[in-house]
Amino acid sequence: MGWRNVDAVIDNRLFLGNILAARSSRSLTERRITHILSVCTDEIPAELPASGICHMRIPVEDVDYADLLIHLPSACQFIEQALRGGGNVLVHCVQGISRSAAVVAAYLMWRRRVNSTQALDMVRSVRDQIWPNPGFQEQLVLFELCQYAPSPSNGIYYNWRMQLDRRLKAAGLR
Repeated sequence: MGWRNVDAVIDNRLFLGNILAARSSRSLTERRITHILSVCTDEIPAELPASGICHMRIPVEDVDYADLLIHLPSACQFIEQALRGGGNVLVHCVQGISRSAAVVAAYLMWRRRVNSTQALDMVRSVRDQIWPNPGFQEQLVLFELCQYAPSPSNGIYYNWRMQLDRRLKAAGLR
């Protein structure tokens, strides 16, 4: 397999890709994309209302200490609602390797009730270059432990977040 800009994860309805795929009107049109979930801060044309594409952004960086976990329930709901409504979804980040792969794996975990290893294997079977950073891999495990509902009131999420904040403060990152 070679590196591609976009790959179908579920029945040519849920796609995982990079920023080039999200910016390519040809790529979006060919795949009949109706919804885009951007897991980065880079702008794309689909954000403009005139595009006709429903867009959601999770503004996290691809670093071990970014809190992707808190965003996973809303990401899963966005994908699920789009698919149930007959839409086609592109989940992307800059390279289509770490952040977006973690979100797609989280969706598979939530929807199919599989563990993080199984979900990542499913995604890797269609896009072999994925490699979520270690922080996101840990957060996928926590997503399952939180019963797919991390929140400040969830003890598992709260404890993880407090430990993360202490580590960041000690490292001078907060």
